[in-house]
Amino acid sequence: MQTPPSPPVPPSPGTRSGGPSLRIGALAPLTRPGWAEAGRHLLAGLELAVHEVNDTGGIAGTPLELVVRDTAADPRKAEAAVDELARLGVAALAGEYHSVVARAVAARADALGVPFLCSSAVLDTLTDRPTRWVARLAPVQSRGWRIYADFLLDAGHRRIAVAADPSVYWASGTAVLREHLAPHGGSVAELDMRALTPADVCDALVRHRATALLLLVGHPEPAVSIVRAVRADGRLSGTLVGAPAGQPELADWAAQSGDDGAAVPFLRYLPERLNTLGARVGTVLRERLGQPPSFVAFEGYDAITVLADVLRTEGDDRERIAAAWPGVDVEGTRGRIRFSRVPDIGVWQWAWAPVQVAERDRDDPDRFRVLRSG
Repeated sequence: MQTPPSPPVPPSPGTRSGGPSLRIGALAPLTRPGWAEAGRHLLAGLELAVHEVNDTGGIAGTPLELVVRDTAADPRKAEAAVDELARLGVAALAGEYHSVVARAVAARADALGVPFLCSSAVLDTLTDRPTRWVARLAPVQSRGWRIYADFLLDAGHRRIAVAADPSVYWASGTAVLREHLAPHGGSVAELDMRALTPADVCDALVRHRATALLLLVGHPEPAVSIVRAVRADGRLSGTLVGAPAGQPELADWAAQSGDDGAAVPFLRYLPERLNTLGARVGTVLRERLGQPPSFVAFEGYDAITVLADVLRTEGDDRERIAAAWPGVDVEGTRGRIRFSRVPDIGVWQWAWAPVQVAERDRDDPDRFRVLRSG
């Protein structure tokens, strides 16, 4: 049985309806069980960039139009959305946050011959085979998680535990950590959260003599309950709690976990200092979102920046758009964006997207401290 297409999302400030336009399909998790706040930030970045393109004349006088579909972190729903957007005649697809969903989108886009610019998903194996149809802005998981592993080593952590739900993404991240830590005498103990309570996790940390626990689980639950249990357990004082997938970046983490959610190191994809474009865009996004924009919002803005640049020279011809990936050379909010073929990666990849390990400051949870850059 096929998942029915998502109902249309009502137009919002970066979308347009009626009249001739160049259409871009926008995919984002806007409802549960997807991480809806990440989807909201992603969509805010996409919409702002479309709005600014249209304010400056569109694409040779033709406005851009976002056709938004909610993936809700469901690969089958995302595949159905790709089919629908292809029938609607979009020139390209952009977005998606969840790696497993982006993988489904990439496979379907490749099969249908629709260009897909993946903004935020990091899973190395985004496609099973090399494809000319897909490009990606986010750094690959193996690069980011190796940087995170180096942070753990430099902080003196060799015995690591991961509280993990079953997922290709989590399994891939665990493998990266284990492979990178092993030559340095590090070890990774896996705690299967299908069978454990937060109290069980605390007991397992004591048993394994782990000095760091990484949360490879859903947010807000069970992540928030695990953090609170570890913080409250006197046996585990000094235990580092980390969330490499980036949950603490967004405001709902702080709202859900309170003071317990501070000092939880995570990965995010921002430079030490935003360039002029990034600073301006950040100010506008803050006003639109009512909170500081996450790296996901900047990824959304950059995705439209790239596609607009390509559309100006190639029009809405899908073949020409896909052929243009290697020639992209455009200033984004987080640096100069160029795509290349990276070994063992099957898509066109922005190879040098910035990576940070950061945390919310214990004394001021609204402030972020950068612990490592790469």
